Amino acid sequence: MGLYCLLSASGSPGVTTTALGLTLSWPGGRAIMVDADPTGGSAVAAGYMRGQFVLPESLIELALASQDGTLSPAVVGSHLVTLAGSSARFLPGIRSHDQARALVGLWEPLADVFAEIGLSGHDVVVDAGRAGLYGHAQALVDRADLTLLVLRSSLVALSGARSWADTLRERFARAAGSQSLGVLLIGEDEPYSAREVARVLGLPVVACVAWDPAAAAVLSDGADPKARGLQRLAGRSAWDDSALLRSLRAAGSAMTGTARAALELTGRIR
Repeated sequence: MGLYCLLSASGSPGVTTTALGLTLSWPGGRAIMVDADPTGGSAVAAGYMRGQFVLPESLIELALASQDGTLSPAVVGSHLVTLAGSSARFLPGIRSHDQARALVGLWEPLADVFAEIGLSGHDVVVDAGRAGLYGHAQALVDRADLTLLVLRSSLVALSGARSWADTLRERFARAAGSQSLGVLLIGEDEPYSAREVARVLGLPVVACVAWDPAAAAVLSDGADPKARGLQRLAGRSAWDDSALLRSLRAAGSAMTGTARAALELTGRIR
């Protein structure tokens, strides 16, 4: 199974919301979301969980375990939180950006652990936050089966992403892994198409996620996806029938297919 990293170049394109949505709708339902954003302050706890839970400082605990040589899949597993209404699990991040310095030495050994967890049939979806920040999970980005730069399809977003697309493309090319790098586009054709974005950035658009603010609020703010009319009669919610959910399911399938094709190409099939 695979390691998938999502990151942004600038602004707030929706990396956390997208990572959460992908994890909840992942093909096969065996996914773990990792909050590796070095800015701290869990958006998942405050938004999707509506601030009803105080999450453990899992990454800090794992950093300590890494330092004393006890980091293992079992230890990581003990820090996972099950996301309500699903079988998906969540590894909480740091509470403050001041804690990012404690994570610098964690990412490489944690990547080793995730490789072992993958052998047990779980995929790992990492919210890596904004590229280039101190404490950024560079080792996870470098070792992911697929790393995706998340952005909107606006001119502002393309302008902000272009230099990072160049940097990441060169970095992956030096590591002979450029086929594991791409773009996840939020809101295709608003105004630019996936083809136009790919041409400007020099990276393939692996998946597109619908621009659906009402449905996205279920993930980002814990909004209640109220059913209407026939949905209520069928026991379904607005979320169940949303364009966002359909696009997340398609994106997950595209991501797993792309990662597997890259592994086959490089002879690294597990």
